[in-house]
Amino acid sequence: MEKLDGYTVDLKGMADDTVSYRWQADNDFFSAVQGPEIKHGLLDVALRVKRTSDVYELQFQLKGEVEVLCDRCLEPMLQPIEAHCTLKVVMGDEYADDGEVVTIPERDGTVNVAWNIYEFAALQIPLRHVHETCEQPCSDLHDEQRIDPRWAELSKIKNT
Repeated sequence: MEKLDGYTVDLKGMADDTVSYRWQADNDFFSAVQGPEIKHGLLDVALRVKRTSDVYELQFQLKGEVEVLCDRCLEPMLQPIEAHCTLKVVMGDEYADDGEVVTIPERDGTVNVAWNIYEFAALQIPLRHVHETCEQPCSDLHDEQRIDPRWAELSKIKNT
């Protein structure tokens, strides 16, 4: 987890109402996070933290590419990622995440955003990812298949 310590944001120690951070999420980052969807990639990450009274709004901007497997040929392919995501954080007694707002312990006053960066990137991966060279309509694939000569004679009967 030490590799991910650089992704810790000190909310309690913010001197200004807005603070910006920049990182590169590379192969070492994805290896340290140990998430199931992304093992390799390179993302530029910009984070803008804006404090308004008791709420901290974390605005993430991710841009780059991650490596996924092609659904058709199972070879690695690069998937472009571009995302603008927001996370709201408040301080409280103990850690909680209700889906819309994350509460962090006030005694800590920090939040590590490494897993959030990973999740935001993973959510940008489409359900279906296929190389452009593998992208063929099903009818083209059917036409390319060789017909067994024993069945070719039967298809003549069907067409008469």
